[in-house]
Amino acid sequence: MKKVLPYIITGLFIFAAADVFGQLPGRLNNLRNIGGGGRGGGDSIKFEHRDPFLDSVSIRFKYIDSVRSYTFDSSLIDYSIKVPLKPEYIWLGNNGTAVTSLLFNPNMKPGWDAGFHALDPYALTIEQTRFFNTTRPFTELDYQIGSGSEQFIQVLHTQNVKPNWNFAFQFRLINAPGFFKSQNTNHSNLRFNTYYQSPNKRYGIYFIGLSNSLQSAENGGIRSDTFLTSKTGVYNTRFNIPINISDSSLYSTDIFNAALKTGNRYNQLKLLIRQQYDFGKKDSLVTDSTVIKLFYPRFRFEHTIQYNTYKYLFQNVYPDASFYAQNYNITIHDIRDTVSYSNRWREIINDLSIYQFPDIKNQQQFLKVGVSVQNLALQWQDTVRDRPYNIFLHGEYRNHTKNQKWDIEAYGHLYVTGFNAGDYSAFISLERLLSKKIGSLQVGFQNVNKTPSYLLRNYTSFPVKAPVNGTNKENITHLFASLQLPSLKMDLSGHYYLMGNYTYLKNFYEAEQADLFNVLQIKASKDFPIGTHWHWYTDIVIQKTAGNTPVNIPLAYTRNRFVFQGRFFRNLVLATGLDTRYYTAYTPDNYSPLLGQFFPQDSIKISNLPDIAAFVHFRIRSFSGFVRLENLNTVNFDGFTFTNNNMAAPLYPYQGLLFKLGIFWNFVN
Repeated sequence: MKKVLPYIITGLFIFAAADVFGQLPGRLNNLRNIGGGGRGGGDSIKFEHRDPFLDSVSIRFKYIDSVRSYTFDSSLIDYSIKVPLKPEYIWLGNNGTAVTSLLFNPNMKPGWDAGFHALDPYALTIEQTRFFNTTRPFTELDYQIGSGSEQFIQVLHTQNVKPNWNFAFQFRLINAPGFFKSQNTNHSNLRFNTYYQSPNKRYGIYFIGLSNSLQSAENGGIRSDTFLTSKTGVYNTRFNIPINISDSSLYSTDIFNAALKTGNRYNQLKLLIRQQYDFGKKDSLVTDSTVIKLFYPRFRFEHTIQYNTYKYLFQNVYPDASFYAQNYNITIHDIRDTVSYSNRWREIINDLSIYQFPDIKNQQQFLKVGVSVQNLALQWQDTVRDRPYNIFLHGEYRNHTKNQKWDIEAYGHLYVTGFNAGDYSAFISLERLLSKKIGSLQVGFQNVNKTPSYLLRNYTSFPVKAPVNGTNKENITHLFASLQLPSLKMDLSGHYYLMGNYTYLKNFYEAEQADLFNVLQIKASKDFPIGTHWHWYTDIVIQKTAGNTPVNIPLAYTRNRFVFQGRFFRNLVLATGLDTRYYTAYTPDNYSPLLGQFFPQDSIKISNLPDIAAFVHFRIRSFSGFVRLENLNTVNFDGFTFTNNNMAAPLYPYQGLLFKLGIFWNFVN
């Protein structure tokens, strides 16, 4: 029964979709049928009734710290917009495992940081919460199955209770048993958010509540990469390959056995309430039949309170004593004992801010200043071990000019007292529309002074050895520029980083700080139309470090998509082709499973074949389907098996051939 349950669920989803399509009052009309998911939301979705003169439904959204509105991206050519894993990531061989980036992208946020980020891409965040505005209830249902019983489920529903009151609900599940022992992942995310504005448009209140439960098993890698090419056929079934961290006999491929035996479990709960009150000018717009009341803010008072909890757990039942002795200098006297480390954090932030709008008819120009008080508590073994606090000031200026030619953004944070006193961030970006034909140019500067993460410099229950001479604050300078050339269908950008006191793990458990070094990164993206329906989409990144650096990154990274696309017949939108990724040989970071951290190593160099996927993506009205064959590059013509695995990190191979089927549909009530 357990084995057939996923197929029963799939059948029910398809049946539900057929029933929904039969009841739809309108049809999905994509304003742009094929695109790359560009800025400002890319393709947009608009729902219309059969009689467009009677009514129409458009859906727009904005983020909590943005004044701009966006629309859905309905592009078919980039599957990565549908899932958390992005092409520039490497992960430990299974969907849902620890992630790091092939492209240099340091943490640029000052202030307190617990230090656990390997599972961040699978989490929902406050910053990416979308507040919708729609005249009809809207629902999106996503379901994906893949080889090895991998499942991805997502549900989004939003509707306006009243024209000035909207709510949204989102649920997401990622479950992937994996092909190697102790590699199963089980992530679930929930988010509810709502926004209400008073009829006189003076008062507004936001609420966000979200929960992330992230669970990833750990195996410490396989015992040896020689098992991957062994002539013993038993190892063609990758589950039979021995692993490092624990007793192999504990594990099975049962997708319903999601209990954590060896691995990391991170739980987050985040609650936010933001209230705003505006002082300004009343106005009205008179039409032939109605009077529309308007209100233009001049000043805004804003109060935000956040309550967050973070729980970080690593456990290992029946551990391998030699693995811990060799890599962590930890002695295990009885393998029947469970290795367990955990931290619990509680965070409360109170913020008071004031806005001033110089031009009341341009709400995208404002000045904001505020002060925040942050209170933290660290607990393990049922005892509060530390109660750090911070008081920080922040300011922001934004101006998207009314002539639509200039876009200015500047902000700063300064921690004046508390645990992170002296931390700061300063950012400025200027963007100029050169012309509608040529495109726009953006230049910017950022400097951050930040305390290293709590995990790498302070005593916690996790066995990290801090630097003997202590740690200084990290200082990061970032210069960047980008040029968008729509007439050439090309984007160019460059980034320069100057890193001081960069803090990192130098092995499985010892922290260290680096001397001054820098990183240069140049990016280019281009769409090459080839004939009527063929396109070649290419992304190229060149990056280079200089100085005594602990950062290992490939010199070149490229992603190429060769796509046959277009609208065929009346309602079929199709995109099919190949999606490839390649990066030059380099010494990738190793991984510390107990701490959930990647760290540099210089003894093992990896030279992978290009990752190749074949796909057929299509849309019929509001129904989209995705069929993919991934890791075609793993084919081994000696016996025609898919066992020529690429490597993600030392002793961490990627999977063989993967088949994925995705069903995505949306509808209005």
